[in-house]
Amino acid sequence: MSGPDDSGDVVELRVHGVSGANAAQVLDLQPTGQVAGDRSGGFYRPRPSNDAGVPGVTLEAYRWGDLPSGTVARSLAVVFLLPFMLVNVAIWMRPANPGSEAMVKSLCRLLALTLTVLYVLAIAGVALDLVGWKCLASSDCLAGRSWLSWLGGRPVGQRLAVLALAPVAAIGLIWRASSRPGRTFEAFRAPDQGVSTSRLGTIGQWDAEPLVGRLRSIHVAAAFATLNVVLLLARGPTAATIALTAVTGIILVGCVGLLCTPPLIDRAPGDRRLDRVTRTLRTAAVILTVVVLAHVLTSSQPWPQEHGLPGYDTTLAGLFLAQTTLLAALGVVLLWHRRREGGATPLFGLGALGVAATGISMALAYSAELIYRVADFLDRDVPTGEGIVSGPPRAYTWAIYGFLRALVVTVIIAGLVVLLSRPGRRRAAAAIVARDFPNPPAEVRPRLRQVRDAIARARFTEKLVPLAVLYGCLAGLATATTTVGLLGQFPSDVIERNIGLPADAVTFGIAFGSWVIAAVILGLVVGGIFAYRTEPYRRHIGVLWDLGTFWPRAAHPFAPPCYSERAVPELARRITYLVERGDAVLLTGHSHGSVLLAATVLQLPPQVGDRVALLTHGSPLRRLYARLFPAYVDDAALHEIGRRVGWRWVNLWRDTDPIGGWVFSPRPSPTSAGDADPAVAVDRRQRDPRDLVTPPGDSVAPPIHGHWPGESDEPFAEVVRELAQRLRGRSGRPGTPG
Repeated sequence: MSGPDDSGDVVELRVHGVSGANAAQVLDLQPTGQVAGDRSGGFYRPRPSNDAGVPGVTLEAYRWGDLPSGTVARSLAVVFLLPFMLVNVAIWMRPANPGSEAMVKSLCRLLALTLTVLYVLAIAGVALDLVGWKCLASSDCLAGRSWLSWLGGRPVGQRLAVLALAPVAAIGLIWRASSRPGRTFEAFRAPDQGVSTSRLGTIGQWDAEPLVGRLRSIHVAAAFATLNVVLLLARGPTAATIALTAVTGIILVGCVGLLCTPPLIDRAPGDRRLDRVTRTLRTAAVILTVVVLAHVLTSSQPWPQEHGLPGYDTTLAGLFLAQTTLLAALGVVLLWHRRREGGATPLFGLGALGVAATGISMALAYSAELIYRVADFLDRDVPTGEGIVSGPPRAYTWAIYGFLRALVVTVIIAGLVVLLSRPGRRRAAAAIVARDFPNPPAEVRPRLRQVRDAIARARFTEKLVPLAVLYGCLAGLATATTTVGLLGQFPSDVIERNIGLPADAVTFGIAFGSWVIAAVILGLVVGGIFAYRTEPYRRHIGVLWDLGTFWPRAAHPFAPPCYSERAVPELARRITYLVERGDAVLLTGHSHGSVLLAATVLQLPPQVGDRVALLTHGSPLRRLYARLFPAYVDDAALHEIGRRVGWRWVNLWRDTDPIGGWVFSPRPSPTSAGDADPAVAVDRRQRDPRDLVTPPGDSVAPPIHGHWPGESDEPFAEVVRELAQRLRGRSGRPGTPG
């Protein structure tokens, strides 16, 4: 950090992207520097102690990489909370049309509530259906399991009441885990004056904990109410059961009603009346659960005689039907309110639907895999064909079939898109290469093809977003097909009767799909372990966690905490301090770091912004965020960022970058004092690589950087020198005097 002796100078504050680089890497303060070769084999020389950054500019770095996770335990928690996180992100992907806000918020929050219900039903399916109802009723299942056989000879009510403690503990665990506030220190608050009215500027500005607390109370109440419904439906129709079911229904209706009134649930933190209402609802649900457990434990009437837990299959299928209806309603709202100007792709308007449906699909896959693996465990050592707990609920079988179908169809379509788009992408890349490297010598043609292919691959990013939306829609359709389980049909029977495919082949496919899900979950777990231990894993896998946890918890309270609630105010606080002590601040952000800085600039008071410049490189602001989050990143927000820093903003981008890109215009524009719009001078395209010919004294051609940070490149240093000079001269635009 800079000290008192540096006051009055220009401080370059660097913010890294999702790579999770350490402070020395961000500041480029490695003891050695590469002078030739590449990453596989190269030549290095020791650096002088002052050979970092631009002379006269003090370097400083903000490292936020450990805020999203940082430890293996927290990384693994994010893996299992991934469905919650995806549905939470969906609420921030709503259209820019203000008329859609209330409806999209309500639908996303109801979808988030169904995930909590599914979480409870999955645990209850293991504890109450597989173990309590099926396994404990069979001597074959209890053989060799002394840890479980002590419950075998007891009445059904006692078995279910004891095993119901498992879902109660699961609810308590996630309740406790979500109670950790996202804001670590109360000191990290944005200034109250001069803050932008842009929606992007609200990220980290308001204290989200009151809203999260209300949502948490509602979800906990719904979770206990779900457990009550499972127990009461299994008990059968009695006067006491009907009365308790009616009270449970009132609690569930109250939860749904609160979530469907955004103006009420989003009230200011100081409104304590609503907090008391949600806490009362939660307390009532907890007390009711105790009453239901006591009723199940002491009731003397005979229990229904069924193979599975009575009412469980119907409850599960009803939940899936509700999810299907909500996804369909969300799709209609998004299509109705999407941007209709020319060039807008309809699929981009369905981003919230795709992400929400993907979260629902993953939750279904997690739940189905849990049920299947426990069923296999309980059926071990049982002769083939005599499985005691075999045949999990039909809805889960349809869920696995739907997951496999969505995955296969998406892979096939993705392959077709790759093949069909390749000629066009290569033609566009060839035109760029011909413009950058006219009349290349014959010996560099192989390198020329490598550059062309790198640009063509980078341009495939525009195809990935529609493919992700397509998978989400197919996953939503898979949720819809789970409702076929209400008719008592299995996928193998339906497909054999209507298509003619043998039932055994379908059954094998479903079993294969189950193992695919297990492999995906295992891959996520391994990725979660290594993503924050090794940089290569984090660069590719950790991006999901970092991007997902950037957005505050506004839909699901059990989603991972939001780090921007600390990072953005913390950056604003530090920048304000540096300016107030007399420094000018040059903000440089790579990749997602540029998004953090964009939100930060919108929170700076005007007098601070007058002493700030902005350099972004590899920025996804326009390419990804403006498309996926149109209500938060649009032309108005981007122009306001430029105005707040006096248009001392340069954005460096490369055609080989698959993530970053231009912000205002891809066409290079000369910096002229007569330009009507200062935004045209922001974007500066970098030729990548710098050259095709191997320089003298080296053995390899200059590398293709792509999305790699460019702090050590000379073009980056030139822009730093330019912006530092404009800060010293207080120049608002290039070419104008201070």
